[in-house]
Amino acid sequence: MNICVFLSAAELDERYTRPAREFAELIGKGGHTLVWGGSDVGLMKVVADGVAEAGGRLLGVSVEFLADRVRKVSDEMVIARDLGERKKFLLEKADAVVVMVGGTGTLDEATEILELKKHGHHIKPVVLLNTAGFYDGLKQQFQRMEEEGFLPLPLTDLVFFAEEPVGALAYLEESAGTQ
Repeated sequence: MNICVFLSAAELDERYTRPAREFAELIGKGGHTLVWGGSDVGLMKVVADGVAEAGGRLLGVSVEFLADRVRKVSDEMVIARDLGERKKFLLEKADAVVVMVGGTGTLDEATEILELKKHGHHIKPVVLLNTAGFYDGLKQQFQRMEEEGFLPLPLTDLVFFAEEPVGALAYLEESAGTQ
């Protein structure tokens, strides 16, 4: 399975890197391919290193203005013209999406994929990995949107909130069998 992971390129502390390494190892040992932003810095590097060390494949999609941060060794690397094209390529290559901790770019990617899914343009499973409660506030906001009628379908049809890496991958593997 090609698993697209949206996440930060920032250098983060152990409460975020440990679960990221664990998830990466699960991807690699499961024989899956990591589809990611292609950067060789921060949390992106942690995940790419972990997948590669565990025997998984790496498919990166970067952008021209980040060429100096591109991972030098991967199974495939695509360079997009801009962030919009990058997101398009990432989603085209993916069988499933996992949103890990990140900043505004990660949040942009997460909300775009959920908007596409809400309108039936993306039927792939989406997991929000809520490491260290990072997305508790977002989960609460989504629940409010659902309760107050802002979502045309149940929140559980849009996204699965996983608290641990093993739960995230188990959901993806189970969902892949029903797609």
